[in-house]
Amino acid sequence: MSENSKVFHDGSGVSKKSGRLHSSPEGPNLPCRGIDRYIIHAVEAWMDLRLLGYMVAIAEEGSISGAARRLRLTQPTLSRQLRELERRLGVELFARAGRGLLPTTAGEALLRRAVRMLADAEATLNDVRLAAEGKTGRVTVGFAGSGINGALGDALGRLRAELPDVDLSLVELFDDAEMSAGILDGSLDVAVQRLPVRDARLATRVWTREPLTLFLPAGHPLATTREPAPVSVLGEIPLVLWPRESAPHAHDEITSLCHHAGIVPRVGARGRTVQTILALVAAGFGAAVMADSYRVLHREGVTPRRLAGTATTLHLVWRDGDTGPLLTRFMTALNAVKARHHTMQDPRRAHDTPGL
Repeated sequence: MSENSKVFHDGSGVSKKSGRLHSSPEGPNLPCRGIDRYIIHAVEAWMDLRLLGYMVAIAEEGSISGAARRLRLTQPTLSRQLRELERRLGVELFARAGRGLLPTTAGEALLRRAVRMLADAEATLNDVRLAAEGKTGRVTVGFAGSGINGALGDALGRLRAELPDVDLSLVELFDDAEMSAGILDGSLDVAVQRLPVRDARLATRVWTREPLTLFLPAGHPLATTREPAPVSVLGEIPLVLWPRESAPHAHDEITSLCHHAGIVPRVGARGRTVQTILALVAAGFGAAVMADSYRVLHREGVTPRRLAGTATTLHLVWRDGDTGPLLTRFMTALNAVKARHHTMQDPRRAHDTPGL
């Protein structure tokens, strides 16, 4: 046993050899004042709670015999425990009243505190168990644009209903590099993004793929048919694009699509938000290429038309090696909702419905 351990067991906090203060709660050598004492006396604190529980049971039952039956102890054992508690406190906690026991003034004071302390201790243990089971805590989710419109939104709703004590924090970001950086610095737990940064510290997997859709002004000739449009139509109408500085991947995805089709895109306007882009489309500035899930916004004056043979991919990103119970439970919910979405999806669907 170390000298510091002996010091605390002696209860003085003073070294027997030198008389100097080594590791008392007030000493300068402790980086966390008093923590050693609480660790060393953890078992004794638990025993004190047990004695308080015995005292509360005696008060509630009105007798040692009744409390002993409730606690499944012998009367002599419970009597000894009560005497031990009274000895420690230096007061009598109960007085005889007929054939029973009533708390003394000191006993009433302790009883009020004891009930609160036992309830707090039980709540603490319950919090610890819930955390270990992934049923409490905080999950911060970063997502990009359409990521919230489909299965992710359903998964978050399901998780919120199943785990009401979990704090779900949602952060909308448009920069993939910013989302990956948020995972690495701990400000995000999970990101749903299109192009994760390549980093060995990140774990990634494909979350979902969805078609790209051309959102057209409702009165445009290209909006008169429900058939999926070939990519070549992007050369027939000006495009409303994201500014590259605010959404580099979305911008590059569209320009790359044009490049591979041998098209030089004509820029009709630029918008920094989905609402702005759709408003510009409705106003006739051009068409926008975005994920198909944006059709759920039902913008008046805009008609969606699938782009044949195209798709965009969303990835799940998290810290590699993070196997915490809450993250595991969150991922399980995401997988379950994704599977349900795939089951409900009609693979024979070949055409768009008119309107958004």
